[in-house]
Amino acid sequence: MKSRIQSLLSESIKTKQLLYDNDIILNQLEQLADKVINAFKSGFKLIFAGNGGSFADSQHLSAEFVCRFMMDRNPLPSIALGTNSSIMTAAGNDYGYEKVFSRELEAIGRKDDIFVAISTSGNSKNIIEAVRSAKKKEMFVMGWTGEKGGVLDELCECIKIPSKNVARIQECHITIGHILCEIVEKELFN
Repeated sequence: MKSRIQSLLSESIKTKQLLYDNDIILNQLEQLADKVINAFKSGFKLIFAGNGGSFADSQHLSAEFVCRFMMDRNPLPSIALGTNSSIMTAAGNDYGYEKVFSRELEAIGRKDDIFVAISTSGNSKNIIEAVRSAKKKEMFVMGWTGEKGGVLDELCECIKIPSKNVARIQECHITIGHILCEIVEKELFN
């Protein structure tokens, strides 16, 4: 079992090394950090959405911005779509599951907000619909996907994690999310 554990850790490390060596991704993350910093300075908010593990990552990262990451500081306006179960179930019932995020985004999103759409495959229909809604509202949109990018890659710029393995992709999503939090926090409050 120890060798299996080491093998899985090695796979995770290799994926992060690919991330580390990818100038395109590093530039995209830098661009996103700049956009988020400017949005917060101008009174706009950061919105996340995802399904399953990506939904959990959305909540996690949103909480880091609202509460704190590395330091005590003023809260930053961020939300994860779908966390209000009444909205989620009403939208799902009335409009279909494909619209659960887009309906909420139509209500709370505004021009110049930032929307991070997380989908390991890039093919989640409710994420795709949310991206379409965000673009109609003239929000800055960035997708976080796996290496293929899926349909999402056709609709918006995507940080495509260099892996097909969902676990490795999700590990890297939370890594880039934490990097984003730390850069934004230090830039705004140091």
